[in-house]
Amino acid sequence: MEINGSVYNSGNISQRNVDAEGQTSVLSSNLFLDHVGEVTLTLNSDGLSWKSLYSLDNDGSTCLGIKFLPRVATKMATKLTFSDIYAVEIIDSDVIQESDLTLAAECFVGNGSHDSGMNHFMVHTFQKSKSQPCLWSLAVYKFGNKDLQTCQMWVNKINDSLSKEVGRPKNLLVFVHPMSGKGNGRRIWETVAPIFSRAKINTKVIVTQRAGHAFDVMTSATNEELNSYDGVLAVGGDGFFNEILNGFLSSRHKAPFPPIPSDFLDALGNNSNPLVNDPNGADSEIHNNIESDPLLSSSAHNESGFSHLRTNDGSHIEDQQIENPLPNQRLRFGIIPAGSTDAIVICTTGARDPITSALHIILGKKLCLDVAQVVRWKTTSTSKIEPCVRYAASFAGYGFYGDVITESEKYRWMGPKRYDYAGTKVFLKHRSYEAEVGYLEVESEKDSSILDGSRMLSRVRSLKRKKSERNICQANCDVCNTKPVYSSTRSPPAISSPEARWLKSKGRFLSVGAAIMSNRNERAPDGLVADAHLSDGFLHLLLIKDCPHALYLWHLTQLARKGGNPLNFDFVEHHKTPAFTFTSIGKESIWNLDGELFQAHKLSAQVFRGLICLFASGPEV
Repeated sequence: MEINGSVYNSGNISQRNVDAEGQTSVLSSNLFLDHVGEVTLTLNSDGLSWKSLYSLDNDGSTCLGIKFLPRVATKMATKLTFSDIYAVEIIDSDVIQESDLTLAAECFVGNGSHDSGMNHFMVHTFQKSKSQPCLWSLAVYKFGNKDLQTCQMWVNKINDSLSKEVGRPKNLLVFVHPMSGKGNGRRIWETVAPIFSRAKINTKVIVTQRAGHAFDVMTSATNEELNSYDGVLAVGGDGFFNEILNGFLSSRHKAPFPPIPSDFLDALGNNSNPLVNDPNGADSEIHNNIESDPLLSSSAHNESGFSHLRTNDGSHIEDQQIENPLPNQRLRFGIIPAGSTDAIVICTTGARDPITSALHIILGKKLCLDVAQVVRWKTTSTSKIEPCVRYAASFAGYGFYGDVITESEKYRWMGPKRYDYAGTKVFLKHRSYEAEVGYLEVESEKDSSILDGSRMLSRVRSLKRKKSERNICQANCDVCNTKPVYSSTRSPPAISSPEARWLKSKGRFLSVGAAIMSNRNERAPDGLVADAHLSDGFLHLLLIKDCPHALYLWHLTQLARKGGNPLNFDFVEHHKTPAFTFTSIGKESIWNLDGELFQAHKLSAQVFRGLICLFASGPEV
């Protein structure tokens, strides 16, 4: 066979046997690579590599004394690992250009091109932005050969190797929120859907028709139905992901409740047991001001927001077999960002970009994520305690944070700009709320405190570390990877331990925030807590005490500045803890859970470490 003056034997293919270390046989062919020219392509045990047949050392041809080199010498990669390849396919015949840079021998006659009858296949991968390594873009390498069987053989061999990549999804359940962000959820999915199709991933797409639609589907789905999928995707914002998360966990997560605020325990004479569940499994009464909450008023479930109530040992009254106990690392969750802030995506991939998120999902990346169980407590006329359970993956906020999201609901037509407008209005009102907050002291705080009236100030200052001391959560994070994951069937050990030490802070607060992750976003480039981790079993409790307008503005300005230090103020308390309780006194605000409203007079929360897994690898810092 002769191609462009070069002669090949046996289809220009050579194959070596398994080497001494037992690695995969090596396949090699002479092919044409688009924008490079003729190369020798080799299939190794871990990927593909190629070498240009143009000798850069011996090519002495010049044009006006200038030696021209092909792009392969300076710009293009010469190796791809299978872990970075997401698809390979044969495409219709086309012209393969030899090189973007003119070869010396063709200096005056122009670039040549090979016969249009060339067959070729495309290897799909990605490349990282040089200025933003977390931002990934699609890339493709196009190889050609006149022999169709040679191209097909390469496609089959590469597909065989890709099928051995662990963790890549084959079937996905996709929820699309058409009104997320600027109302472009459907358009964003249509942008990334061809990438999933090219990777031969089956997707069942549900475009939600109303608030709470995804919650109802996830709650009513049987474990057998969910086990037929490798993952569940949310095309929307943080609030939409919260809806899907709550639908999944509400009927499946078996665990004791977090501690009840102290006055409840004192009133019932039950303060010897910090973990109290609803012993009778009675339905809870919905709060008058949150009847519109789709996660609490679904007709398919009782008003407590979950369909299977728990007994004292944390088991369900209604027997439902849990085939895969949590955390179920096989069923992962993914987010294609289409919201107003997309803090979870930014914290878990490092970029607010649909293509980047799609590639993380297709390549089967895995990242465990802490989840906070948040319980609203209420007493009935018979003095019985009734809990209402919700879950949050990124943030729970009261006061300023709750007022902003409440105010922003009036201006949804403005899109993401509504948060700036609502935030300005709420800031000018400068409302504060009286409350009592209890939190579990962690060992590091206990060691740094002193047993006198200045203990609080000492502990707060101990957490105001210099920026150089921050241990930022990133891909392959040592903090998140080294500690054991808590069992999903019991609370974090410190909460139920007899040595657990609970502390209180009481006063007037502009805001109460619980950051489960750093919550980086476009308005707060470092997030609320720059060095919060994704899977360390802790949340960061931020208590912003009432202070003059100017000082609070200074705090917010530090949040909005890259490299700022918003916690370095005397009116800011910062406590790292696995659990906290909250009781409002007098005039109330509302809670913001991952962008969703949740009204609670008495509330408690605890963190479950690594409770769910995401299709993500963490940001590259």
